[in-house]
Amino acid sequence: MGNRMKARLVIDALLMTIWKSKPQKGLVWHTDRGSQYSHRGVLKEHHITQPMSRKGNCCDNAISESFFHTLKT
Repeated sequence: MGNRMKARLVIDALLMTIWKSKPQKGLVWHTDRGSQYSHRGVLKEHHITQPMSRKGNCCDNAISESFFHTLKT
């Protein structure tokens, strides 16, 4: 599956979730570095915050990264 198709799949899933759950402003959406650019407009439009670590600073999101690593393994 190409990167564009993957990005579209993520955006469609995000929009479906927003439509179904109608989250309040301030929802936090965590992604890994690189994929965040494909759906930035959707997040801004729906007032969803996206934490972002600075390049080369793995400790900024250390708790989130550890949690998602645990889910993946």
